[in-house]
Amino acid sequence: MKIAIITDIHGNEIALKAVLNEIDAGRDVQEIWCLGDMIAMGPDTNEVLDILFERPDVRMITGNHDEAILSLVLGDGHPDSYKHTRQHHEWIAKRLSDQNVQRLQQLPRTLVKEINGNRLFGIHYHIETHMRDAHIRKEPFFSILEPTLENMETMFGDYPADIICFGHNHPEHLFQTEYKIYLNPGSLGVSKGNTAPYAIVDLSSIAPEVKIHHVAYDKQVFLQKFDTLQVPQREIMFKLFYTKE
Repeated sequence: MKIAIITDIHGNEIALKAVLNEIDAGRDVQEIWCLGDMIAMGPDTNEVLDILFERPDVRMITGNHDEAILSLVLGDGHPDSYKHTRQHHEWIAKRLSDQNVQRLQQLPRTLVKEINGNRLFGIHYHIETHMRDAHIRKEPFFSILEPTLENMETMFGDYPADIICFGHNHPEHLFQTEYKIYLNPGSLGVSKGNTAPYAIVDLSSIAPEVKIHHVAYDKQVFLQKFDTLQVPQREIMFKLFYTKE
């Protein structure tokens, strides 16, 4: 069995479609795991969610941006450390359809699957055990650590799984020890390059194989949407996440 891993789409419909088209063309991926942060930063809120929720082969979990926006919609407040994104989150919240609000409310924070003796675990980012059910206002997601093997073992080393898949920190992570594989394919929708990454985990045999792929997409068309829609805080997002200095 092959499972595609995608994460951090961040409202980028064009990049998502490019990745899904390549996955579908391969015809040998049975399941797609989407590891959170489907929305925010990019403008394509309902477009991205509709695509994902309407595919029977996609399993999804929530990320910090999804949960922060959902909390605004439901009148449950907003995390204190997210004050710098509140204007943008409120704009996204106003555009989120009622149907997608209901759908997001049903999503878990983790995914688990066991195949050929390998246990695959998906989470947006490390959450300490006692915080696994904490509301986003309590800021349960761990502080981002640099992508090193030592940091991966610090966060995920005790997870009861052979392959830990996650997102949140946008650069690619792929580390392997004798006992575990730590995989973050990188942010599908947010980068300073012109490609969208995803990973394939091949569980067809006892020894799993993991490979990260990149798909080109029309990033300029995507960026033009920010001005067309007058996306709040777009200038700072361009500088931090999308355009090279």
